[in-house]
Formats: sequence, C-alpha cells, structure tokens
Amino acid sequence: MTPADAALQELLLLAARRHMLTRAVLSKPRQAGEKKTVLTLRRVGQAERLQAERFLTDGKALHENLPPGPSPRLEELLTSHGQINLLTAAGDCELRRAERSGKATLLGGSRLRQALLGADAACACEPEGNDHRKNRILSGAEPFLRLLDVSDETGRVRDKKQAKFRQINRFLELIRDCLPALPATGALRICDLCCGKSYLSFAAYHYFANILGRQVRMTGVDRKPDVIARCAAAAGALGFDGLEFICGDVAAYDAGGHVHLVLSLHACDTATDLVLRRAVDWGAEVILSTPCCHHELNHGLCCPPLAFVAEHSMLR
Repeated sequence: MTPADAALQELLLLAARRHMLTRAVLSKPRQAGEKKTVLTLRRVGQAERLQAERFLTDGKALHENLPPGPSPRLEELLTSHGQINLLTAAGDCELRRAERSGKATLLGGSRLRQALLGADAACACEPEGNDHRKNRILSGAEPFLRLLDVSDETGRVRDKKQAKFRQINRFLELIRDCLPALPATGALRICDLCCGKSYLSFAAYHYFANILGRQVRMTGVDRKPDVIARCAAAAGALGFDGLEFICGDVAAYDAGGHVHLVLSLHACDTATDLVLRRAVDWGAEVILSTPCCHHELNHGLCCPPLAFVAEHSMLR
C-alpha cells in the first residue's frame, strides 16, 4: 500500500470504530466487469462487519462481509480503485490515484482525522442490521393473506407469492396516495369491477376497514360463478361484513347510487371502457384502472401513417 492508501484505511477504520462511517465509495476499479464498490458498517448477527457491496457492469450486486479492522482483503479493495470518497458524520476526504503511475493522493485526510478525533459522541450512529425490515403497509401475517395462501400459517410470505405480495403492497400505496381525494369521514362506497380472484379487493377492504378504521361497503363484480363463490366464502370466513361479491355482467350491475372509489385491474378488451363509463356515471372521486387487452381495437386498427409503430404487436 502507498502511504495515502494506508492513511485512508486508518481513517476508514477510525470512523467505523467511532460509529461515524456513512460510507466509502470506491470507484474507477481496475478489475474488468466492475463498476464500483460501496463500504458500509453493518451488524451481522451479534458482530459488526464492514460490508462491501460490489456493483458489476451486468447489473448484479455482490455482498462481502469483512472484519472491522485491517485485513488483506480490505487492502486489496482500497488499492484496486482509482478514486475513493470516504464519507463520515464528521466530514469527508478523497483519495485519487494517477492512472499511469498509480501514485495516490489523499485530499482532506488530516482535516478529517482531527474532526473524527474531536467529534462529539452524539454524532455517532448505530450500524443498521443486515436484515432490516422493509417499510411496507402489510407484514404478511394478515389473516386475509394467510387465507388466500399468500402467506403460510406463521405469516411468512410463500416464495412463489413474493411478487404477488409486493404487488398488493404497491397497490395499497397507490390507494394511500389517493386518500386526499376521498371523503375524510363517513362510510365509503367502493366497487371492484371485473374483480377476478380479488386479491386486491380483500387488500383494499382490509386497508380501509382494519387499518384506517373506516366504515366500508364494498362490492366485487365478476362473471365467473366459481370464482365469486370462493371469494364470498373467504369474505365470510374473515368476517369482512362490508365486503360482498356478485356474479354478473358489469354492464348490468347497478351500484345503487354514488360510488367513491372504483377499482378495475382485470377488465379485458372493451370492458375497461365500460368500467370507466360506469365510474363516471356514478360520480366516483377516484378511479384506479389498468387498461387491459384491447383486442377489439387492436384487430380493427388501420392507420397507414402509423404503420411503422403498428407493425410491432407490443407497440400496436
């Protein structure tokens, strides 16, 4: 190691010992196939470790835990990069390495050393755990997720349902963003048209009724009798008294008055247009709809000036 590399390593470890290390960004790697490496202090089990997160050019990220002290691997990482930015709660410094000669220069090292040694302990921050929980609306342990087999009996999300679990949480985040447009008090009227298996219907009802404590009357409508029967049975088993399911055509369904929120994420072909028309007629404050599978328009589309787009099925 050059003197500058050794000085930087000492500052890095000093910041880690004092719990003032924010991160060290190692860029301009000499190793082909790598973009950069980020060093942070993490709690792994009961011990603290320097965690190296290496970002590769193919989009992958590799993690490696190092002891929070001098080590051959840490030296290897530091000396194999052309630029290193050390960021701490007491200040920053930067190492630059000449591309041809390999000479390293440390900028701001002395100033950072004084700041770290003189910094108040109140500036220290405890390292995060290696397995911290994501800030999601649902945890996975909700009874409706277990009943719908998204989670097992212990509340652990099943491996094959991870994507569905993320989709449900993201959907609830979208609903949360729409809350200012909905009435703040009183009963809410919600319709889920072309509801299908109704994962999102159950999630929306749970969010409003159980998390927000709102009075809700919600109806799911779909043309598949077997699916509707299963959904109705699940709502009964969960005690979701304000959630009903009706087997029928959306075109013939009468909501019986004003609807505050209309959901439609599985309305294929022109059913999407029908849902939007009904929602407008009911005076819905919020419509969450995903246009889906427009076969009729697709087959009837004839516009020569746009042929350069329409000849590709996905763009069409």
